[in-house]
Amino acid sequence: MGDKHKSTLLLKNHSRIPRRTINCQLFAQEKTEQATPRRRREARRKGQVYKSQEFSSALLLLATFGILYVSLPHMKSEFEKLFTWVFSLNPRQLSTPAGLTGIYPQIILSFGKLLFPLLVTVMASGLISNISQTGFILSGEPLRFKPERLNPVEGFKRIFSRRALVQLLKSLAKLIIVLVITRLLINQYLDQITLLSLMEMKEGVGIIGYLAMRLGISCGAVLLLLGVMDIYYQRWEHERSLRMSKQEVKEEMKRMEGDPQIRARIRERQRQMAVLRMMEDVPKADLVITNPTQYAVALKYEAPKMLAPLVLAKGKGYMAQRIKDTAKAHEIAIVENRPLAQGLYWGTEIGEEIPVEFYQAVAEVLAFIYQLRNRY
Repeated sequence: MGDKHKSTLLLKNHSRIPRRTINCQLFAQEKTEQATPRRRREARRKGQVYKSQEFSSALLLLATFGILYVSLPHMKSEFEKLFTWVFSLNPRQLSTPAGLTGIYPQIILSFGKLLFPLLVTVMASGLISNISQTGFILSGEPLRFKPERLNPVEGFKRIFSRRALVQLLKSLAKLIIVLVITRLLINQYLDQITLLSLMEMKEGVGIIGYLAMRLGISCGAVLLLLGVMDIYYQRWEHERSLRMSKQEVKEEMKRMEGDPQIRARIRERQRQMAVLRMMEDVPKADLVITNPTQYAVALKYEAPKMLAPLVLAKGKGYMAQRIKDTAKAHEIAIVENRPLAQGLYWGTEIGEEIPVEFYQAVAEVLAFIYQLRNRY
């Protein structure tokens, strides 16, 4: 009785509980669906692709210090030759404009030969890092002026967004990586570094250059690993930004496939055109096999050209009557054979030869018709 009384009180007090309405359309607007191929093509056309700047920067750093490390002996030798040649020039030649004009092109050409491998490597690494991530894409959409970019509210949202937080964390990670590698390198070569002030200039510059190369290559290798991880993050972020709501997917499919009513009209029009073409072929038939009222199949057979009779038209009900009326109007033989007519209607397609199982029955009908024609 206590439970029953409690239930009764709950039912009575139920009407006093304030009711809250939930807008179910909000669930339809949640972007939970994967992007459609059309959405991806549109995003790519607008230049919206995922790309890791960390990977590009790390590859550029690694390639730059790598080519410097490989070509440093050659560059050192060429620099020594260049400075030896410059200091061997006659001072009087350097004091006249004509003399300087003759020297500058040679100096510029020498520097160009020294820096050409480095410039080519930098350009190649930049192209490879970008094309390997996004492929070849040419779009002016990111350069277009967008008034919403001047909105301070949107600007603050971008500053305090998750993307900005991730960028801050990546910057801190890069700084920590560089500091740790620098500290480890200094600890490893601390004895040579403390003796730099006692070394000759050539030896000291060589040690400093070697340490710079080691630092650049080590940082580039570790940052490249960070860049590879960033590629996967950028891909995840890009896929997340392209997500669509269920309503957007429905509208996308409707745009791609067309409105259902329009598609129905198109199919109806296609069916009507197919019927017209079929009825135009009925006068070419040699005979029409009927049920006699429900089915009608028009066949044509030319012995030298065809291996088997060809189905020109077939119909059921009203269409069967139209085929028979057309056959009568053009004096085409009409043969009543109920099982054969029904079998041909369900077992054949318009424009195709009849299957093997109908050869015998159709051959008997054709032979009978040919006998009638020869008799008359």
